[in-house]
Amino acid sequence: MRFEYVVTLKRENEKYIDVISFILCFLSVIASLFEQLRSRHFNFFFTAAAIIIAGGLVTNLFAARKGDRIRYRNWLLIAGLFWLGMPYLQWLAILFFLLAFLEYQAKYPLEIGFSRDIVVINTLFKKKFAWSDFNNVMLKDGLLTLDFRDNRLFQKEALEDEEDDADEDEFNTFCSERLKNSNKVAS
Repeated sequence: MRFEYVVTLKRENEKYIDVISFILCFLSVIASLFEQLRSRHFNFFFTAAAIIIAGGLVTNLFAARKGDRIRYRNWLLIAGLFWLGMPYLQWLAILFFLLAFLEYQAKYPLEIGFSRDIVVINTLFKKKFAWSDFNNVMLKDGLLTLDFRDNRLFQKEALEDEEDDADEDEFNTFCSERLKNSNKVAS
């Protein structure tokens, strides 16, 4: 589908996701080391698990200090694989695989596409709305507002775009025209 406008919104929850992912990976390192000590003989699997996941955590910490964008998806997947080899709590592997998938989705920038016919919110499951579902749609001072007819209000801050293809006035004019046309059709 071709959209006349796509607005990318800020995600506020990235820090929380990173902290939770770090803690889960760190606990996996602790569990691997604990199992290594408990077994009382050298086990390559548990040692490798601890070293690889700890190395990933250190790599991400250095990347975060440099200001790079970090992802824990791969480390959560690796931790999930190591949980499969643990003598207990193997079901945690499913949780780690699921969290690795959801971490990517949760960090993916939320985009809303505006076409002549519909408005699509790009989430895990795309939500499509007809223009007739809205009372008003407006972008003002970097804040996108979607006012639904069923008294719901959606407001999020838009990401600053270095290469602004269109300004707020153009976007607001487009939206008001689409809303007027949808009201004419509905009447």
